[in-house]
Amino acid sequence: MIERFSPFSLPRRRLLIATSALAIAALVVTAEFNPALSADSPHNGGDITFLIDSLGDTWIPNNSAISSFQGHIWGHVTDKLLYVDADGKVSPWIAERWEQNDKATEFTLHLKSGVTFSDGTPLDASAVVANLDIWYAGRKSEGINPIGLFPKTYDHAEAVDASTVKVFFKKPTLGFIPTLGYHGSILISPKTLAQPAAQQADLSKTSGSGPYVVDSWKEGDFVKLVKRKDYNWGPSAVGHTGPAYLDTITYKLVSEPSLRVAAVQSGQADVAYNASPQELESLKAEGFTVATPRYLGFVNGWAVNTKLAPYDDVKVRQALQAGINRQEIIDTVYTSDWKLATSFIQSNVPGATDQSALLAYNPEKAEKLLDEAGWTKGADGIRTKNGEPLVLTLNSNPYLATSKSVDELIAQQLGKIGWKVAIRSYDVVTYGQKVKYGSPAVPAYEVTRSFIDAGTVASILTNANNGENWFALDESDKTLNELRDKIAGAGSIESRKPLLDELQKYILEQGYFIPRTQIVQRIYVQSPKLKGEVYNGVAYASYYTATKSE
Repeated sequence: MIERFSPFSLPRRRLLIATSALAIAALVVTAEFNPALSADSPHNGGDITFLIDSLGDTWIPNNSAISSFQGHIWGHVTDKLLYVDADGKVSPWIAERWEQNDKATEFTLHLKSGVTFSDGTPLDASAVVANLDIWYAGRKSEGINPIGLFPKTYDHAEAVDASTVKVFFKKPTLGFIPTLGYHGSILISPKTLAQPAAQQADLSKTSGSGPYVVDSWKEGDFVKLVKRKDYNWGPSAVGHTGPAYLDTITYKLVSEPSLRVAAVQSGQADVAYNASPQELESLKAEGFTVATPRYLGFVNGWAVNTKLAPYDDVKVRQALQAGINRQEIIDTVYTSDWKLATSFIQSNVPGATDQSALLAYNPEKAEKLLDEAGWTKGADGIRTKNGEPLVLTLNSNPYLATSKSVDELIAQQLGKIGWKVAIRSYDVVTYGQKVKYGSPAVPAYEVTRSFIDAGTVASILTNANNGENWFALDESDKTLNELRDKIAGAGSIESRKPLLDELQKYILEQGYFIPRTQIVQRIYVQSPKLKGEVYNGVAYASYYTATKSE
């Protein structure tokens, strides 16, 4: 790791609270920090500080599923082949246009010319092939992982000429094009990709083609980005293609939510990430910009481990589905910015269908199902069967600030029906080590996961083609496997739509996935001086188009 300069060289001071107003000492101290805009242009210039609660645990670009925290930095340092907006619309970026054959097994990408990585390497067809290959296969023996949602049906890619890439798949793969806009599909210089994992983990040695480059960083502390003045290939969908307007973006780790918000309120920072939902209305009233974008992906909910008793019993899973009052979660923990789950995927995902009837709160139905399954309620209100209590252990997801509060409310709801609920909390690193799909200690894995194309969902839910086997079903559910294969083999979006509807209905009926709410994983509180940011399909804020006034 190279640390050339730390803009946060002084220790954070304590907040001073007066009776009439909140005064904040220098929580964020920056050397050579000049927020003034340049005199010759109202657009150019300015520096912003973004306060974040984590910076993840590794900067290796291929890390299976990029940390939701690190995605902010990668979104400014790297580009993607295609741009996907908040509604799932796909548009050109580094790939200017593309074609596919009738079977969706061959795709041709036509690249912009003149694009370069920050190390001077051209972003040409050979560079794209190198990225596609590592997205698919990684180098697992070195700790460099494939991208979790990259199509498992990938065969190979060829550089036809400097600006043309042909991509071949073993089976129809309609999801390939939208997945090129996924936040893990970041374009990295072949020189970086050739480095060993230990060097790739040094952020200062990673070259992307994005509008910013890493100026300095310190692990567990901050990352400072400075704009590339020769950048001229932004996605036309955001209304700007030249260099970024802001000079620098500094991501600073501040673990306490109230300190992040207070720093923005005092003008010492520009963006506070992951504020408490309960603060949002008052912050809006104070004039701060509050954004709660929904990403394209799964709703917040649980993937149920069907190998663990009693969740191997469909009636117990169905009781769990009916025993959760989702409206109470929104009314108690969240605000009107949050929406009820209508499926196990977000309603803004193309291909999502409304399955609300399967998610209705019905405690009487839940009680009846548990009675039929042989679980008897005792004098203490806890149900037992063969002397064993009805237990559910929840592992609160550290990537979602509200997860534990939701778990605690659901524990109360399920307790009335007869469940004994235990709640465990871990930090990001420990959670990643201890809490995994199908683990014998994890009956319900909390999902906060983005994706771009709904057609990729079926394959990762099962174990086909190195899928993630979310419900520990292996190949035991023939109906699910048939739906998976039909969706994977669909040759058009239209023929796939009814299959996706059937998949969503079946998953929820079986209680394999227990939705909680539609997810707002990324909450932004922003200074009114900062304007023009854009939120993409996975709800990351891009400050490439942003400006800052005095």
